Amino acid sequence: MPRYEYRCRPCGNTFELSRPMAESSAPAACPEGHEDTVKLLSTVSVAGTASAAAPSTGGGGCCGGGCCG
Repeated sequence: MPRYEYRCRPCGNTFELSRPMAESSAPAACPEGHEDTVKLLSTVSVAGTASAAAPSTGGGGCCGGGCCG
């Protein structure tokens, strides 16, 4: 289930809720009980390592050397 981040306007608290995508824009009360909250835009970060270069097709040029003369 996706997690959404919200900020409470009265107290400034930032909190997350897990909820179905269909309820992503539904109102969310902060843990302190305030109702005036706003959903924040989230950024996604994917970590990984670089892999080796793509293997060569054995020829050269744009078509692998088979049709270029």
